[in-house]
Amino acid sequence: MIADATTDRGLRDQFLLDPTVVFLNHGSFGACPKPVFAEYQRWQAELERQPVEFLGRSGEALLDEARTHLATYLNVGADDLVFIQNATAGINVIARSLPLAQDDEVLTTDLEYGALDQTWQHICSKTGSRYLRQPVPFPVDDPSAVVDAIWSGVTPRTKVLFMSHITSGTALTLPVTPLCRRAREAGVLTVIDGAHVPGHLPLDLGALGADVYAGNCHKWLCAPKGSAFLYVRPEQQTWVESLIVSWGWVPESGHHRPSQNFVSRNQWQGTRDLAAFLAVPAAIAFQKEHDWDTVRAECHEQTVDTWLRITDLTGLPPLSANPREGGWAWFSQMVANPLPAVNAEAFKRRLYDDYRIEIPIHRWGDGSLVRVSVQGYNSTSDLDQLVAAIEELLAEPSLRL
Repeated sequence: MIADATTDRGLRDQFLLDPTVVFLNHGSFGACPKPVFAEYQRWQAELERQPVEFLGRSGEALLDEARTHLATYLNVGADDLVFIQNATAGINVIARSLPLAQDDEVLTTDLEYGALDQTWQHICSKTGSRYLRQPVPFPVDDPSAVVDAIWSGVTPRTKVLFMSHITSGTALTLPVTPLCRRAREAGVLTVIDGAHVPGHLPLDLGALGADVYAGNCHKWLCAPKGSAFLYVRPEQQTWVESLIVSWGWVPESGHHRPSQNFVSRNQWQGTRDLAAFLAVPAAIAFQKEHDWDTVRAECHEQTVDTWLRITDLTGLPPLSANPREGGWAWFSQMVANPLPAVNAEAFKRRLYDDYRIEIPIHRWGDGSLVRVSVQGYNSTSDLDQLVAAIEELLAEPSLRL
């Protein structure tokens, strides 16, 4: 087990989190450091100090500058991405814009985020297309086998391959790059849900090769809530619309050139608080200042340690191979461990009420999964408390199904 480096970094004091709570659920909504939150509030104050100046004369240029910072971080062109409130909104932009026809197919996995399953099901029901979930076989150990399993669902009617980069429920990092390569060769559009990726994994969108990628900044990048991005390859931007038709819909009527339709439609949408978007560069700078590559590596080691301890405790087979034994890193700072058949809601409630541990637990097959997020503010003692609490609660017959 690695040493508890949190005290040396002093990162716990950099966050606004309740000190009485063992917070192991960064993956749900993230957590914003104090200096980044202060920058967010500074922009909000600027908006209120002179709303017309801020929104009417300065807003577009400020957003362009912030997008440029983010685009550099992601290694893409600044005009190929836009700020959105969350990754779900970005996928909705794409799903609602796509010209799907009767019997077209949208292929996905059986590990996707429930809200986006609903999005695609809704769109497919309106267009007469089909939303098909391809099973991923468990346990996962060979990325090539996972690629083949997902790709085996492709048919001549497949128009879209939609999948998560890091899955929400199982916390697995899927091999999206080879799948994007195959899809491009076959003329299939790739739409990637990267909600958990920015700040969690090194992300080079230029190299990854997705046609569309939506990612959250408010999760692992630690930006304020309501900050995310939608990236679309230049050759795919002409058909992309927006969820709101406003002044940016016709770029000639705004501040953008006609060639910037994608940005204009999705950036200038009437009165809204831009502060979360404008604080994204501060979040990038915060992680650079605190050597986040090292923080991520230390958190990964703590995550693997905890994964092994819970696996030993339950005796249940894990979802993936051990990342320390070479090959594909199936998880980084977030991992899901199987639990026996327990009342998931009651188990989660007891962890919070009795131990003050904030962590998600949900049903999975005949049992449950506990999903552990380890961020720079977490300590080894946080994880020790979790393992001890799980051991005690598993011994209670009333919580078993």
